[in-house]
Amino acid sequence: MSSKTLNLTAPVYEYLLAHSLRDTPVLRELREVTVKLEHGRMQISPEQGQLMALLVKLMGARRTIEVGTFTGYSALCVALALPEDGRVVACDMSEEWTDVGRRYWALAGVAQKIDLRLGAAGHTLDGLLAEGGAGNYDFAFIDADKGNYATYYEQCLRLVRAGGLIAVDNTLWSGSVADAGATDDDTVAIRALNDRMHGDARIELSMLPVGDGLTLALKK
Repeated sequence: MSSKTLNLTAPVYEYLLAHSLRDTPVLRELREVTVKLEHGRMQISPEQGQLMALLVKLMGARRTIEVGTFTGYSALCVALALPEDGRVVACDMSEEWTDVGRRYWALAGVAQKIDLRLGAAGHTLDGLLAEGGAGNYDFAFIDADKGNYATYYEQCLRLVRAGGLIAVDNTLWSGSVADAGATDDDTVAIRALNDRMHGDARIELSMLPVGDGLTLALKK
């Protein structure tokens, strides 16, 4: 028994993966390719991807949004969990990184489920709102530039339906959010959003020590 979350030592983490992760060859290969890149550490952990896929299935989600796609691992996890008519609107600035994802989306047979939109994510989300998308999405995942997290959160809160879910990545930020001496712009931005979400009466909330911190916000 324990009154707090177990410390994940390397052996415990390996045990967790061995007894939880249900991988596919395409997911595994995409992770292996991404980790070799200069910014490979930006990829979410496999257990986080599997959790998000499970949440999407539990919700019966069909329309989803991703803010920050990188090499496409999280989009692939979600797309694989969606029904045939499901869609991911994936927002990213980098054609180079997302081209990696495109290859693996095709290999996995889900390329038709992913609507990749290159450009500033804020503009893309504003476009979805202008198209009448408010309240029409089931799930949103935010994992992009931290300085704009608060803006993305507000936009996604308008886009998801009541009972829809927003997942925000990196909310523990390697522990920096709890270090009063950490005052860099990214840490300050994440702390501010954490504070805002904690006091936001529009949502139900749970911050989980998964990956680099994953906060789940259920829209009331």
